Amino acid sequence: MRSRRFLFTMMLAMLLGMLGTEALAQATWYQGTVVGQSDGLPIPGVNVLIKGTSKGTVTDFDGKFSLDANAGDVLVMSFVGYQTQEVKLSNQTQLSISLAEDMMGLEEIVVIGYGEVKKKDLTGSVEAISTADFNAGPISSPQDLITGKIAGVNITSAGGAPGSAQQIRIRAGSSLNASNDPLIIIDGFPIDNSTIAGMRNPLNSVNPNDIESFTVLKDASATAIYGSRASNGVIIITTKKGTKGNLKVDYSGNVSVNTPTKTVDVLDADQYRQVIEQQYGRDHAAYQTLGNSNTNWQEEVLRTSISTDHNISLSGTVGEKTILPYRASVGYNQNNGILETSSLERITANLNLSPKFFDDHLAVNLNAKGMNVKNRFADTGALGSAIAFDPTQSVYDSNMGRFGGYTTWVDGDGNPITIAPSNPVAMLHQTENTSDVNRFIGNAQFDYRLHFLPDLRFNLNVGMDYANGTGSTINPTTAAWQYNVQDPTQGGYYTEYDQTQTNKLLDFYTQYVKEVPSLKSKFDVMGGYSWQHFKTEQNGFDSNFARSTDDEYYTERPYAFEHYLVSFFGRFNYTFDEKYLLTATLRYDGTSKFGKENRWGLFPSVAMAWNVDKESFLVNSNSISQLKLRAGWGVTGQQDIGSNYGFMPTYVESDVRSQYVYYDPNTGRMMYRTIRPDGYDENLKWEETTTYNVGIDYGFFNDKIYGKIDAYYRETNDMLSEVPVASGSNLTNMLFTNVGSMVNKGIEFSLNTKIVESQDLNIHLGGNVTYNHSEITKLTLVDDPDNDGSILTGGIQGGTGNMVQIHSVGYAPSSFYLYEQVYDDNGKPIEGAYVDRNGDGKIDDEDRYIAGSSVPKWIAGLNFMVNYKRWTLSGSGHGSFGQYVYNNVASQNTFYGNMNVSGFNSNRMTDVTEVGFNDAQYLSDHYLEKGSFFRMDNIMLSYDFEEFWNGKVKARVFATVNNAFVISSYDGLDPEIPNGIDNNVYPRPRSYMLGVNLSF
Repeated sequence: MRSRRFLFTMMLAMLLGMLGTEALAQATWYQGTVVGQSDGLPIPGVNVLIKGTSKGTVTDFDGKFSLDANAGDVLVMSFVGYQTQEVKLSNQTQLSISLAEDMMGLEEIVVIGYGEVKKKDLTGSVEAISTADFNAGPISSPQDLITGKIAGVNITSAGGAPGSAQQIRIRAGSSLNASNDPLIIIDGFPIDNSTIAGMRNPLNSVNPNDIESFTVLKDASATAIYGSRASNGVIIITTKKGTKGNLKVDYSGNVSVNTPTKTVDVLDADQYRQVIEQQYGRDHAAYQTLGNSNTNWQEEVLRTSISTDHNISLSGTVGEKTILPYRASVGYNQNNGILETSSLERITANLNLSPKFFDDHLAVNLNAKGMNVKNRFADTGALGSAIAFDPTQSVYDSNMGRFGGYTTWVDGDGNPITIAPSNPVAMLHQTENTSDVNRFIGNAQFDYRLHFLPDLRFNLNVGMDYANGTGSTINPTTAAWQYNVQDPTQGGYYTEYDQTQTNKLLDFYTQYVKEVPSLKSKFDVMGGYSWQHFKTEQNGFDSNFARSTDDEYYTERPYAFEHYLVSFFGRFNYTFDEKYLLTATLRYDGTSKFGKENRWGLFPSVAMAWNVDKESFLVNSNSISQLKLRAGWGVTGQQDIGSNYGFMPTYVESDVRSQYVYYDPNTGRMMYRTIRPDGYDENLKWEETTTYNVGIDYGFFNDKIYGKIDAYYRETNDMLSEVPVASGSNLTNMLFTNVGSMVNKGIEFSLNTKIVESQDLNIHLGGNVTYNHSEITKLTLVDDPDNDGSILTGGIQGGTGNMVQIHSVGYAPSSFYLYEQVYDDNGKPIEGAYVDRNGDGKIDDEDRYIAGSSVPKWIAGLNFMVNYKRWTLSGSGHGSFGQYVYNNVASQNTFYGNMNVSGFNSNRMTDVTEVGFNDAQYLSDHYLEKGSFFRMDNIMLSYDFEEFWNGKVKARVFATVNNAFVISSYDGLDPEIPNGIDNNVYPRPRSYMLGVNLSF
């Protein structure tokens, strides 16, 4: 609480201080409209500045502006892609201004690794998306802004919990056991993608409202500048900065109502009584145990919730000579989940200062981001219990006071039956799993251009990412699943954690850019050095140490681990006649995660491009406005292998239950933990990925139709995999080492159209489609026809040790490995009957087969915008196709067996009457379903009001439906499952939101 008060006080003082720097002059009020000279369409976002001052404004969506000024003042109109124009004011207060296109400045500036480049000069596969194209709706995490917007980028949420983690895959994954996450860079600072204790999604530390743009680097020619961390692509996030002009205040706020969309179809109380009677008869204990209630347990644990989000920002310039552009913002988000007790509360603060000195030769960019997140995590196991708990029982039982009054399955002695489903309502309300996370990301960039040689610049970037997460999980002594039969006062559960992560950065590079008109050439040479230090410190406690009466169990056990990354990098760009482009990069990385022999790696790339539209035979074309051919090659690495010390011998501390008891006559009994040596591979090294990419950028009819086509081939070698080792040759019988290879290849296509563009009506439609094929090509050190190195994975709930997925040569990672179910003539599955695929007359593991993959073959995105005068209707959606989902919910709940066992009843899904299994068939492909889907992520309707209060205030109101609908044949709650196994996944809500945007 103290940290949050301090954060609020600090930001309030800062914002009030900013307000105090501005004074609103009283003069003549001028109003005007800015349009394009060629088409007469209004231009939003034009900077309108009174010459010689910092006073100004920007045009709204309709190209309109209002400004108080004096006759004789000169207005300077500027906008990217148009020629700057000056207008001298007279007594005429209504202005109409047209800007001519500036063909030299028309190109969009794109942020890339260690610098910026004009879009026309890009040679690699790079996608940039900014605020105007972001997704709408309840946005709680930065990834939500671009879901479905970029070809080749697949973003999947782990569920609908507040602050839930999200999986980002660029052109699918390149590893089996190392990280498949892209490198994330925020305002020039590469952040650590590892999860912070107490926060499932590390990107939740950035307020989406503060983000200006995303740049996604997809192929190695673009990503190799980041070397050993770039095999899975790079995402560069740029936050909003201060702008020249008077103080501008922006407020955005919304309230959303979140509702469950679907529940699992289980037997209701009447159906359940009927099934129990049919299976066991009225005289059986199963029937005698039935209650008199009709409880829908899923309705008891799910709810309709209300969430809210508020953001306010101040931007402008301090000083008459625009000495200090600034932007400061604070945000508050209260996200209440649809599963009872779950919630997230987030406070963010952001400050950017971008002053320039020495006649603009020294540019300074200061970024500071602070965040506090408080989570209350709900036990998603309650979802499984809500399916399985007897619907004839009530939620509460007055005879169960020692269990908090919750209905509980007990044995003849009145003690809880430990194998019975727990009361799902009790699981939520008797579990207090909370966390408190604070994070600060700050960096300072200094960019200096020499006065006597302005083509030469030096850039220094220093910063730190600090995060601290604390939390605890508490169950009271009355929680039935933590009940202590011998001594009820010693029941319950308590554990806590305290983790701190620090990430320190120092980057320095120098860049020389020289245009030689006589040679029609432009040279751009850059070289630099980077140093990063990552450290994690954590205080661990024995789980449930509060239950013990021995002081030795209370001991706090601090530990820490760290690693360093040192790099040298360079880039060379050459442009000839604005037509022919060449880019070459080189990075030399050294990491402490590997031994001396494998510590350093070299990662090169080369790319070429041809601006065909600049050729004489196309330069005057009325139909082709953009045509570029690209080709690139590069090598990247992967150092995020999970362990910092996998190459060296280490010792592992024993579990609390493996302590050594030593009796000291002076101090009494002492408890000592034992340690054991752990397996290691001194030859461990990074995975290495080689990528080939060819692409086309196209545009027709003045870019009314535009997009990209890319084809790629990516091969990963020295992939980490688990292999058996001979007994006695290492300290383990299974070892992670570099043995595998994998290939990804695919095609990306994006198309955007401006169907109608006029003063009153605008219609835009866009979309993208990506095909990807992933295949493991090697899993062993040497070729062995009797052992291809296949590895079972994908554990499920139900039974013991059942796994339904496999990594196998010739197939995609995490392919499903199951028995082929046999069906009767009516299409009903026959229990225990599987196809004898190898024809040996028996059913065993040799008859399991690769039944499908959890990795989609196709991903797609769709977006549209219809604007009529002040009304705008927009929406976006995404889909995945060709993948499969294993319905673990169904495999656990569609068989009659064990509906009554050991004194308790369990419910089943309604499909049990159709399937008819008596026992569980966990490894049957009957439970494997097609997971293809299309989700309409959001639909928004907005209205822009006319300016009021003498044109000083702009307002927009909007209504949004998030997760509007899903089209899929999947029978479960939601087909969008990150790992392809559906069980106890927190359901995604449908959200209805009302909001307002105000600008002063």
